[in-house]
Amino acid sequence: MSLKRRDFIKLSAGSAAASTAMVSGIAPFASLSTANMRVFEKLEKMTGDVVPISLEERQSRIAKAQQLMSENNIHALLLDSGTSLVYFTGIHWWPSERTMVAIIPAKGEVKYVGPAFEADRLRELIKIGNEVRTWEEDESPYKVIAGVLKDYGISTGNVGIEERLRFFVYDGVRKEAPGINFVSGDPVTIPCRMIKSPAEIALLQKANDITLAAIKIVSEELKEGMSNAQISSMIGEAQRKLGGAADGALVNIGISSALPHGSIKPQHIKNGDIVLMDCGCTVEGYCSDITRTIVFGAKPTKRQREIWGLEKRAQDAGFAAAQIGQPCENVDIAARKVLIDAGYGPGYKLPGCPHRTGHGIGMDGHEWGNMVLGNKQPLQAGMCFSIEPTIVFPGEFGIRLEDCAHITEDGPKWFSKTSGSVDHPFA
Repeated sequence: MSLKRRDFIKLSAGSAAASTAMVSGIAPFASLSTANMRVFEKLEKMTGDVVPISLEERQSRIAKAQQLMSENNIHALLLDSGTSLVYFTGIHWWPSERTMVAIIPAKGEVKYVGPAFEADRLRELIKIGNEVRTWEEDESPYKVIAGVLKDYGISTGNVGIEERLRFFVYDGVRKEAPGINFVSGDPVTIPCRMIKSPAEIALLQKANDITLAAIKIVSEELKEGMSNAQISSMIGEAQRKLGGAADGALVNIGISSALPHGSIKPQHIKNGDIVLMDCGCTVEGYCSDITRTIVFGAKPTKRQREIWGLEKRAQDAGFAAAQIGQPCENVDIAARKVLIDAGYGPGYKLPGCPHRTGHGIGMDGHEWGNMVLGNKQPLQAGMCFSIEPTIVFPGEFGIRLEDCAHITEDGPKWFSKTSGSVDHPFA
């Protein structure tokens, strides 16, 4: 969709949907029969063969980061709580007001700075590096961080700030280390995280397998009168039963499918309605993002069939354009051309596609490598991204087919089996 980072819209939409269900007095699963419930009870986990990211791979990530720091004249990288901290160290840490950072030097071992009373808990989590510098409640964590940098021999020069590092941490450190020039850590973190390893590809594949299976299962259990909240809850439950950590299902019905990120208005399905299901889950921290749009309970109308087919052709065109060495923007240009040639748009004008054709994906639902006009980043093996050229007709309906792909040495490859036709969306 149209956000850069993790798809908070999906999460909030799931929460909003649950709230709507409670307000309307309809509890999730209220319309399910005993037979429906048995479908979920019989589901088995698909994650028995999952292999987590190894310690050796995290160490190789740090080695790559250190090489990139040397190439970009960056002497150290500061990591706050967030995805990159997990990516490099494997540590999950809540981003509270009490500063805890990891410091990766261009040369040397990773070190950590955290609250003294949390030191033992932090040490339990550490697999890379072993030194923890602490600060008491009445002391400055920023002075301690500056001290670690000084011990690395860094009192001047460039220190990288990872994008998730919060301003109050940066502001505190720069006051304690005025001789240091703080710069963006993007030249280090983006090349590391944007190119996925085979182990990461395998986890992304599993997350996509689970999500597609969950959408298909739930689509077969839909009943007239169900709310979007109920459908969202059902998809989440199916994902959990199959072994994924549900990441929120955005379900739009009928006229609300024309709003790419949904509506707060209560929605209930009836025969002939468009039902758009935009869903994701995570497996070992790696995300999926799949959208299926179906026509519920009736044969599609001529118009529904025409626009669904146009969306399919646009998605196929975007995939065909995703070739090694070609700029990311080519995916957007190719998909959007199909819509423009059909008389829609141009650009983001409606009717047409109101957002970019795709976004990068990995440990965050939305990462770097957007498929959007102006992004000249060449496609490389290991890049992963969505292709989702939504078609919107305001006040009528919207159609979105979304699947994620990754670039191999032989060209693009889908993570999920794409929709066949409006009559067979799970072909």
